[in-house]
Amino acid sequence: MMGMLCQLRGYKRTEIHVYIGKYGTHVLFIPIIRVMGITYQQSGVDIDAANRLINRIKEPIKQTNRPEILTDVGGFAALATLPTKFQQPVLVCGTDGVGTKVELAIEHDRHEVIGQDLVAMCVNDILVYGAEPLLFLDYFATAKLDIAIAERVISGIADACKQVGCALAGGETAELPGLYAPNIYDLAGFCVGVVEKETLDVRKNVQVGDILLGLASDGPHSNGYSLIRALLREHKAPDSILEEMLTPTRLYGPAVLSIADSATGMAHITGGGLIENPPRMLTEDLAIELSPNVWEQPESFKWINAKGQLEPIEMLRTFNCGIGFVIATRAEDSAQVKSKLEGGGERVYNIGRVVASGARPSSDSIILTRE
Repeated sequence: MMGMLCQLRGYKRTEIHVYIGKYGTHVLFIPIIRVMGITYQQSGVDIDAANRLINRIKEPIKQTNRPEILTDVGGFAALATLPTKFQQPVLVCGTDGVGTKVELAIEHDRHEVIGQDLVAMCVNDILVYGAEPLLFLDYFATAKLDIAIAERVISGIADACKQVGCALAGGETAELPGLYAPNIYDLAGFCVGVVEKETLDVRKNVQVGDILLGLASDGPHSNGYSLIRALLREHKAPDSILEEMLTPTRLYGPAVLSIADSATGMAHITGGGLIENPPRMLTEDLAIELSPNVWEQPESFKWINAKGQLEPIEMLRTFNCGIGFVIATRAEDSAQVKSKLEGGGERVYNIGRVVASGARPSSDSIILTRE
């Protein structure tokens, strides 16, 4: 018997045994180590693609940098110091997503838009406490990573961060085959802001007689899209309406921070609409008298109402209906605050006032209370 080693397809190493006997020669092929049958990439996760994405988004992320950020993209975590201008810094943290608006953005190839939506949903929340946005983290999950699309989304996130002075300090890209449908992705964002403790301590409390100023929205922003998409499946929307539905959530940061010291309360109008969000600034003995007819609603809401035949309260509870942010301020300060907000590029309306709990509404207003 003779033995030798050779390479055969499907095997790393194969031992060949040759037997020469009375009835002829016999050859046996005995596998020693079988080649691995599957790789991580074959199972649906392409690590090389993720690495290529990181290289392509480094520059947009770098443009958002702040002096407090101590690390570059690609580490295990982001390190940051606190801004030195704060004497007693308080961290204000928020997290949110974009909801099913992402489906609409995918369908209409508007991937940059959804990046601003993600940042605004988080940053506008921490503005309620007068917090300056410091850093942002994102989470991008999909079944199969499309580098070009992911780059557009994350570049949109970076651009929005730059607009509000917030560093895009890091993020996570997750390829999850089998968990998401093909060509679908989802997003989550995490924001950290800073506010001076004394600012929180000395802020005036909301009280009866305070005026409510409403900052106009640019459309539905990022809420109510399950209902919107249900209507779009049944009715074709004009291009102008669709464009408004795809317009990103407005970034209120610079204007709101300029008047934060004069505010007695603030509310970002997201899920729960104008019915549930403004009362969150109240104590139990107070209520809000809201006048929903004093501002002009964007055309998209008129289309939604016409096609969906929603009850007025359902509209106000589902959508922002044209008001994306609400600020309460003393009556004597309201004109100056309104003027300063308008100087910062906002469209501002006097939408109501704070009243005592149990107050009766006028003929063209509704009363909102904290549940």
